[in-house]
Amino acid sequence: MSYAVKEMFLTLQGEGVQAGRRAVFIRFAGCNLWSGREQDRATAICRFCDTDFVGIDGLGGGRFADAEALAAAAVNMWDGDKGGRFVVLTGGEPMLQVDDALIDALHAAGFFIAIESNGTLPVNPGIDWVCISPKAGSETVQRQGNELKLVWPQPGSDVVAMESWAFDHLLIQPLDDINAAANQEAAMALVMERPRWRLSLQTHKLLGLR
Repeated sequence: MSYAVKEMFLTLQGEGVQAGRRAVFIRFAGCNLWSGREQDRATAICRFCDTDFVGIDGLGGGRFADAEALAAAAVNMWDGDKGGRFVVLTGGEPMLQVDDALIDALHAAGFFIAIESNGTLPVNPGIDWVCISPKAGSETVQRQGNELKLVWPQPGSDVVAMESWAFDHLLIQPLDDINAAANQEAAMALVMERPRWRLSLQTHKLLGLR
């Protein structure tokens, strides 16, 4: 199987429990909740995505012939001591492409593997760190993992029901749009009301990182 990668880059993880950790990001092209085209946003299930995942023309992106080739590119991107290698599989929706061969190749290269998924597809069981960000209007089938990261506000999201899902960490992340200040207040209010949740900020945006 070949892999369509929009972009790949070395940065610091900006969100969630792993925030601040050096990471290779592999952003896969394609998503099952939005085409990525602005003309389709109004009718998409997920309408607030702030990421370009269309095509394979981003920095470090391309079509990789097999899992070994993609893992080798991630190793070259890491460019440092093998200890602590950390890779984040994201998108779009990475589970449209991630398979056993890629997980095996990344593990063989010494990577601890994290994924950021919308949860509409089962996550590969070989992944080490599972972050699910559910989208209102979609069916979340992956209801267990390491962290549940809910962008807020999302009308139609049932935070009470989500508290029964099998996640180690429950995170609320303010929606970054024209109402950002109000969204931050709403997220903080929810955490104050329901203390099982924690506030998650997009620190990479605050620091000017990719």
